Amino acid sequence: MFSAANLAAIVLTLKLASVVTLLLLLIGTPIAWWLANTRSWLKPPVEAVVALPFVLPPSVLGFYLLVSMGPNGPVGHVTQALGLGTLPFTFAGLVVGSVFYSLPFVVQPIQNAFAAIGPGLLEAAATLRARPWDRFATVALPLARPGFVTAAVLGFAHTVGEFGVVLMVGGNIPGRTQVVSVQIYDHVEALEYAQAHELAIVLMAFSFVTLLLLYAVNRRVAALGA
Repeated sequence: MFSAANLAAIVLTLKLASVVTLLLLLIGTPIAWWLANTRSWLKPPVEAVVALPFVLPPSVLGFYLLVSMGPNGPVGHVTQALGLGTLPFTFAGLVVGSVFYSLPFVVQPIQNAFAAIGPGLLEAAATLRARPWDRFATVALPLARPGFVTAAVLGFAHTVGEFGVVLMVGGNIPGRTQVVSVQIYDHVEALEYAQAHELAIVLMAFSFVTLLLLYAVNRRVAALGA
């Protein structure tokens, strides 16, 4: 049976991953659509910015987010002016950091799904006088559904397993910012290996089941497409 501290970390992690995944789908979909269809010279720089978390150490991203959202940072000035205080070491700060760090895991699958549609079907819909929003909602979105499933699964799983950014931005406050990955680190530091093992097994099982389901869905989609 999980201890109260471990259970609280699990609940907080699931809450964080759920909120972040929803926000990523809302934010990432228009970005992915634009990247899949634009010929602008801005496309390579935007793609590079989106993909930065693939190569950037989490501590670097977390540090700059911490500085920018702190009391002397540009984001911190705005949030304080709005009466929201500062975001570091809060659940909202965790959400912001996780959205930035998991963005490419959501944008790229959706972008690839949109790009695979090709212009033919959308042009055919246009000849039937379908407006741009109608073409997007009735043609592009249904055809890109496998990409959205992959994006949601990867975004959720990546947020659950994140450590560096959440530690830098959220710190380690029990019940507020202490997620599972940070809790494991705490147990190891305190030589509480049994408790660390308890949470680590949960993350390993979750990761395995997530990948298993993702591969199964992809195989089924490929079989239907054939």
